Amino acid sequence: MKKLIFATNNKGKLKEMQLLLPNIEIISLNDINWTEEIDEPFDTFHENALIKAVTIFKATQLPVLSDDSGLCIHALNGAPGVHSAYYGGHPRTDQKNINKVLEELDGVAQREAYFKAILCLIWDGQVHYFEGNVDGRIANSPMGEDGFGYDPIFVPEGYQESFAQLPMDIKNKLSHRAIAVQQLLTFLNA
Repeated sequence: MKKLIFATNNKGKLKEMQLLLPNIEIISLNDINWTEEIDEPFDTFHENALIKAVTIFKATQLPVLSDDSGLCIHALNGAPGVHSAYYGGHPRTDQKNINKVLEELDGVAQREAYFKAILCLIWDGQVHYFEGNVDGRIANSPMGEDGFGYDPIFVPEGYQESFAQLPMDIKNKLSHRAIAVQQLLTFLNA
């Protein structure tokens, strides 16, 4: 079985990745006793994903997968974008982030948005990128209890339910991360 260190401390992302990659042993940062935050100072998802992967690869010399992802809202000129994790400020909470988005979209009719995920894999010392996007819209209020991050307010195109309401097996076929993971699996199985 292939092993990958997944460079995240986000428990929601970790669980999702373990479900999306059932035949790969996903090793968390917690499993390698990595507790420090990795700075994501860049303005692109690619650069932030790369810095996370390179940091962990340099420390372990093992295959590493990292993710940088976010919610991009057209009416907010692409915000929160790469700043999705801390959009509501420090300390970070999903609820603060959701509240800030809903406040900024109060009274705004155009609520189109998309989730973007960039996966960065360092495999045999080489860097590879995989990308996934899913289009949708921002709900007027949170809907559903499952998921994490902005899932309660993101309604994917073609659905009436938010990512937090959809069953995990459906979300894991539609999501930005799932699309990027399919590309990753094609690469790993080649």
